Amino acid sequence: MMLIDIPDGWPRDEAGARAVQDGLRGRVIAGEPGPPVGTGRVTGVDVAYDDERDLVAAAAVTLDAATLDVVARATAVGRVAFPYVPGLLAFRELPAVLAALEDLGTPPGLVVCDGYGLAHPRRFGLASHLGVLTGLRTIGVAKNPFVFRHDDPGPQRGATAPLTDGDGEEVGRALRTRTDVKPVYVSVGHRTGLDAACAHTLHLTPRYRVPETTRLADRLCRDALAAAVRSL
Repeated sequence: MMLIDIPDGWPRDEAGARAVQDGLRGRVIAGEPGPPVGTGRVTGVDVAYDDERDLVAAAAVTLDAATLDVVARATAVGRVAFPYVPGLLAFRELPAVLAALEDLGTPPGLVVCDGYGLAHPRRFGLASHLGVLTGLRTIGVAKNPFVFRHDDPGPQRGATAPLTDGDGEEVGRALRTRTDVKPVYVSVGHRTGLDAACAHTLHLTPRYRVPETTRLADRLCRDALAAAVRSL
């Protein structure tokens, strides 16, 4: 098993990581329309951990946006690059995620992260961090609202409610992807707008609560981690 290297100069403590966030946060571009829904390609990224063995596995799965058929997939396994600190999870995940994206062998198109973009206490979650580092269009689709609040969206698929901070700033949206099922939490990552991010998320959830991109990447990264553990 070949493990990816942690990049030189990667932050090792909270102060260093927050300094990186502060230096990159201003480069986020929000509001670009992005590709029309159902066109081009869309890629999901996700990670799985084995904390006992200090391993992280990342997966990237690219789909044809029109058919949702798999076009390409790749994985990467490495040592966990950063301790667990809420709000700084990108520093644990990004080295492996970047390696998986690099191994895809095809342009990823819009990248859907299982996590947050601007819906982050420092307005710089994984989706935004990944987008700024790569220049790719990214969105975050999370399973919980983190530290933010929202009213309950209507019960029907497609209903939304603003996800807001303590000052009432909209940082994302609670989006109902299945009727009478708990919503997901959508936010801009980089080079997209919130309306477009929600529209893409609805297109990617024809059968389940979470996007197909996330479902497939989740399964693949878990399989990659299990294979890595077996090879030790």
